[in-house]
Amino acid sequence: MVRRPLGPRPLAAREPVPLPDDATRFLLVVPEQHARFAAVELSRDFVEEEVLDGGYGLCTYVFAWDPEREPIRSLSRYLGAYGDLRMRPDLTTVTPIEDGVYAIVCDVEWPDGEPVRAAPRQVLTDELHALEELGFVPSVGIEHEVTFLDGEEPLTGHGVDYAVGGTERLRPLLADLRTKLAPLAVESARAECHPGQYEIVLRHRDALAACDDAMLQQLIIRDTAAEHGVTASYLAAPEAGQGNSCHVHLSLSPPAPEAFLAGVLREARALTAIWAPTWNSYVRLRTAPFSPRSVRWGTDDRTAAVRLVGHGATGTRNSCDGNAQLARRERATRAGRRAEFRFAGADAQPHLVVAALLAAGRAGIEDGLTLPPEGEEVATLCITPWEALAALEECKVLGAELLEQQTALLRAEIDAGCDAVTDWQRRRGALRA
Repeated sequence: MVRRPLGPRPLAAREPVPLPDDATRFLLVVPEQHARFAAVELSRDFVEEEVLDGGYGLCTYVFAWDPEREPIRSLSRYLGAYGDLRMRPDLTTVTPIEDGVYAIVCDVEWPDGEPVRAAPRQVLTDELHALEELGFVPSVGIEHEVTFLDGEEPLTGHGVDYAVGGTERLRPLLADLRTKLAPLAVESARAECHPGQYEIVLRHRDALAACDDAMLQQLIIRDTAAEHGVTASYLAAPEAGQGNSCHVHLSLSPPAPEAFLAGVLREARALTAIWAPTWNSYVRLRTAPFSPRSVRWGTDDRTAAVRLVGHGATGTRNSCDGNAQLARRERATRAGRRAEFRFAGADAQPHLVVAALLAAGRAGIEDGLTLPPEGEEVATLCITPWEALAALEECKVLGAELLEQQTALLRAEIDAGCDAVTDWQRRRGALRA
């Protein structure tokens, strides 16, 4: 088993690994906009003889479909004749999925070799290139929360935050996951505060690997849960008042200037649709107490949207002394410090979440922004998809092709939500009888 490289790593330092001797099949996977993979399984011989040099086809409509795989007509560039894009395997990402089967994450290009700019992995790659031109390389750790269900019943009957007792029904599944997730370098795993909820944290690595591995982790967890007859749900709000999140721990090398964090705070509201891409996302933002909508930063403060943590993270948060405030702000740029961005739900696309954070932070650096005082609310995240759509349409830090795709997807999500008849509507209707 090849150990995952950890810590910051520029794009040019990513090194391919040999195809494993025991591999008989390869699953070529492409991260798409709904936080899932488009995939095709191929034999080892075919991959070695044809695909490594020539790539493999993937229908263009993958980047213009809704969650039900229905095409969104406004994204005409990706429809038309429904031709092929070309998948290019990234051999730094080879990961065991099951006996003899390995996943390889792919980049995607048009037939003329132009990158697909709306592909989430390409969006992040482009942003990493831009950030490296400014002299910065990020290190990213992603923590996802997941809810394990037997039918509609959570596998724990109550919240089991940090518990050992009460997780007995989860233990056979968790034992399998320890083995299957080992290649991804898991930092920690623990029971969480809502029924059936578990949190798994990956160790810090380069941003592209962090996002690829977060999605590979979800794939492995879903498959392993299914083998145990249960469902792994990454719904942002399993119930009102509950939240499954995708928290992103991020630091830069050399340490980020204050302007980076200031840029993220400035752009956070406009990017709500990236943090909250589904109808259900807004239940999390509106009702889950540790899904803070208030855009502010705080030192080791889980009620803030941005929590500064790491070495030297403690401070006298309630002090009004100006020198203490300055000292805390200076500590925000220290080596060993990182920011935990708590905006996104577990349903968000990891590559797009990290790319949006980096784009917003880079804009802050380029504009020379000043970090607002600790605890000061500078904005609130949007609390409805309509608000998020309006804010997204005014966003200045996303590329034009991605912006077109994301606004079309959110419009489609709004239309689908408004067209649906739900149990909630039936219950409310009965109350009017």
